[in-house]
Amino acid sequence: MSDDETRAEIDKKYEKLLAAATGSETNNLEIESDKESVTEESEFQKPPTSNIVDMMLGKKAEETLDSETMILETQKRIWKAIKQGGAEYYGIISESDEFLRDHVNEKIPMAVMFVDLVGSTDMSLSLPEEKVAMIVSSFAQEMAIAVKQHNGYTLKFVGDAVIGYFIHKSALMASDNAISCAQNMIKIIEDGINPILNNYDYPDLFIKIGIDYGESMVMRYGKDKNRSHVDLLGPVMNIAAKVQNKAKPQQIMIGEDVFKKIHPSTQKNFELKVWKKDSWTYRNRHTGKLYPVYASKTKL
Repeated sequence: MSDDETRAEIDKKYEKLLAAATGSETNNLEIESDKESVTEESEFQKPPTSNIVDMMLGKKAEETLDSETMILETQKRIWKAIKQGGAEYYGIISESDEFLRDHVNEKIPMAVMFVDLVGSTDMSLSLPEEKVAMIVSSFAQEMAIAVKQHNGYTLKFVGDAVIGYFIHKSALMASDNAISCAQNMIKIIEDGINPILNNYDYPDLFIKIGIDYGESMVMRYGKDKNRSHVDLLGPVMNIAAKVQNKAKPQQIMIGEDVFKKIHPSTQKNFELKVWKKDSWTYRNRHTGKLYPVYASKTKL
């Protein structure tokens, strides 16, 4: 499929979905034409006027996008990133930074998510560095958008990994938001990002996701309230990272503290992980027993 055909197909689908999502009856949604010059203002440089797209880029809004619209938005951004050699999305991490600075030295219950890109080392051996940087950067920012879309915060990017967290007055809702986000991330990778990458002969992307729930301490490294680095610390951070490392590509692994809080219909998508001897040694610090972990089944 040619570049023009790819763009036309994405724009045609997105035009219909966006019109329906905004309640518009018109089919005359303006779609900007393909411009090779990166000096022309793009949606990465100027906030779009659509409230829905604003929300996708991390701005405050209450609406929720359906997964198909999210996928098409992702495809538009990935396509432009490839054509322009990369793209800078509007910052989302700043929202987390602002929130954490208001809660320094507090313990906050939250669902923590670690998302890791599989095979980036092999990719770096087969593609030019600038191509790898474009793919990893776009991947990380698309995952951050998904976190925001599910009412979460993106804590930081660490190499080819993304760390997010979900807070809600209801622990059940925080856990449910995290699981829904993880499921949509896999769908975005499979149905949104990979088809565009394949069109340009780039390799498929795969991710591993780990989630746990518990209290995290907000820490500030320094006295400067506005500039000193802020971060999260606690066992939940460690467990989420460890279970992510144990996951298979395109799999979600969650701690028992998350599993117990999600809806029974969602629990059916997960099964208790049976470990080989000494392959999992983390114990519940309250009971002293081996901490149970659940893995998503092949297809969610």
